[in-house]
This record gives sequence, C-alpha cells and structure tokens, in this order.
Amino acid sequence: MEKTETREMRITRTFKAPVELMWEVWTDPAHIINWWGPNGFTSIIHKMDFKEGGEWNLTMHGPDGTDYPNKSIYKEIIPLKKIVFEHFNPHFFTTVLFESKGEETEMNWTMVFDTAEIRETVVKVHKADEGLKQNVEKLDEYLSKLGN
Repeated sequence: MEKTETREMRITRTFKAPVELMWEVWTDPAHIINWWGPNGFTSIIHKMDFKEGGEWNLTMHGPDGTDYPNKSIYKEIIPLKKIVFEHFNPHFFTTVLFESKGEETEMNWTMVFDTAEIRETVVKVHKADEGLKQNVEKLDEYLSKLGN
C-alpha cells in the first residue's frame, strides 16, 4: 500500500452524538451549511447530490469577503460508515470514517493531496491544517446544540 503521510492531513475526534445524527449532519445540506468551513466562513450549497458519482458544489465566503468556489464528486458512500469525495482545485481526496461508540461517534477525517508540495502550499497559503481543526470544532459545537 502506498504511503501517503507526507501528502495528507488527518484529524480524529470522538463526538457526543450517535452515528445516525453524525451521518445526518454530514449528508443533509440544511445541516452542513451550519458548520462547514473554518471560523468566520459561511457557505452556500448550490448542489449536493449525495450519491456515488454525485456532485457537491458550494461557495465558501471568507470573512474578508473572498468567495471560494468548491466542487467535489462523491466517490464512495457506505451509509453510517464512510464518505469519500474527490475535491477539485486544489485536487485532493477526502475520506471520512464514522465508528459508532454507543451514544458517541468516532470520526476520522483524512485529506490526501496529489503531492507533498501541494499539501504544503495549501497549508501555507490557506492555513488548511488550522481550518480543518476549526471545522471540526464547529461541527462539535453544532452537534451539541442539536443535542440540547
């Protein structure tokens, strides 16, 4: 198996939410717009055809007013277990794994870039590593609001 450590960003976190709820907030655009993106960003989802081969198009609006169009294609979906999508410009594959732990869910989110250089550029220019952490924090906050 190919080693991808130098080309990837990965975060693992356990959430106080059952896997069914975690799946819902990842797969329903009405939920995703409430937590997707780093701090200060908002998103508009233009299309979210959640099926293998389906397109996910959204625009992230940065706090400085910059728009960031995003296009992805869903590659693999295993209900309540796994979502894989290919993101374009920059090109990377995202794999999100969900593991039910009773009333909690462990999520493993990995992004694999084509080269280590692309990964480094995305981290330097867009602070994608910090953005990923903030995105997970926002997801956690959103889930806690839903649980109340």
